[in-house]
Amino acid sequence: MRLPGRIAAAIDVLADIDAHKRPVAEALKAWGLNNRFAGAGDRAAIGNLVYDALRRRASLAWTMGADEPRALVLAVAVREWGEDIATLNESFGGDRFAPAPITPEEAARLTAADPLAGAPDHVRADVPEWVVPHLRQSFGEDWIAEAQGLADRPPLDLRINTLKANRDKVMRGLGRFTPESEIRIPEGIRFPAGARDSRTPNVTSEEGYLKGWFEVQDFGSQVVAALASPRGGEQVLDLCAGAGGKTLAMAAAMQNRGQIFAYDSDRTRLAPIYDRLKRAGVRNVQVRAPGAGVLDDLRGKLDRVVVDAPCTGTGTWRRQPTTKWKLTPEQLAARVAEQHAILADAATYLKPGGTLVYITCSVLPEENAGQALAFLAANPEFTAIPGNKLWMAHFSGTKLRARFSPEGGVAVTPRTSGTDGFYCIAMQKG
Repeated sequence: MRLPGRIAAAIDVLADIDAHKRPVAEALKAWGLNNRFAGAGDRAAIGNLVYDALRRRASLAWTMGADEPRALVLAVAVREWGEDIATLNESFGGDRFAPAPITPEEAARLTAADPLAGAPDHVRADVPEWVVPHLRQSFGEDWIAEAQGLADRPPLDLRINTLKANRDKVMRGLGRFTPESEIRIPEGIRFPAGARDSRTPNVTSEEGYLKGWFEVQDFGSQVVAALASPRGGEQVLDLCAGAGGKTLAMAAAMQNRGQIFAYDSDRTRLAPIYDRLKRAGVRNVQVRAPGAGVLDDLRGKLDRVVVDAPCTGTGTWRRQPTTKWKLTPEQLAARVAEQHAILADAATYLKPGGTLVYITCSVLPEENAGQALAFLAANPEFTAIPGNKLWMAHFSGTKLRARFSPEGGVAVTPRTSGTDGFYCIAMQKG
């Protein structure tokens, strides 16, 4: 396919997402199944157009004066990808799959010197308007720049599984994809986000992945798994284990010594963990499937409880941009209530001297510092471990940067750290 056909396809996919309210990946897959002539490069380019449009939907719509699929995709092609309008119109005329030519009115908007003149702050930040006070509370004067970071393309990050491999081994296995040579974090390897129609490598079909040498895991997720600070020989509960990404990272950090109990209340979320544990060579994890009383024998006995809490996912907006525009205040309130209940339950599994680690992939204060402060106020036997102390123990020799908050929390974000947005606080029981 040529660019005109790819633009038309992206417009169709966006229209499908808007009409049927379905996830981006599902809409892209459906388009691919219905258009089998499209190659992998075509599908990647169409996906990039769609995701780029969704990440900056507010600012692109302001630029074009319309929040319609055609307007959004054309704005991406011209303003983000640098396509020339005259060249596009010439190619549109000779391609039966192309959209209608760009009109003079559209061209004027696409070439405006200051396309966001007069735009309100939430449009410049590309976030829903109701989220603005929450972001301002989290980031202060930096909130617009931090929000814009959440609208950038994300890189592809890998975690080296030290139970089976080392950096040299993994780098050799992936050398043909030219991963970034700079070491940002100890077990991390990065493929930077490309521009325009660039593709990230399909590493999950590589020998190293199939043999368990590495996992796909954002650096931010790797950071908070490290800050959880599990030690070999400890008894640890991963209370919201999900598919097991942080469970695997902690098992490797413990070098298969001690015991991790991996639990999640949702069987579907938990299901992938079994194959992942086997592939990674993890032997110190016991999976506890959901059921009445399945964790009762652990109450008051554990050294460490890790709560990777269900949250709004605002820290992952660059990977899941549709969730940004669907989020509501009611959903935030529901998540906060759920987190409060999970934290109260998690504390009951710790023995005296044990550590409760609270993690979210959110950048909203109610889910992060607010939740930690509420827990500490209700449970005076717990004391927060200073976040900068935790950070120095794991990342003092790296170029990675983080934000530290007064209650003891550590936050990483795309703009500050080059990662997804995560929050972590460790609280020790007296």
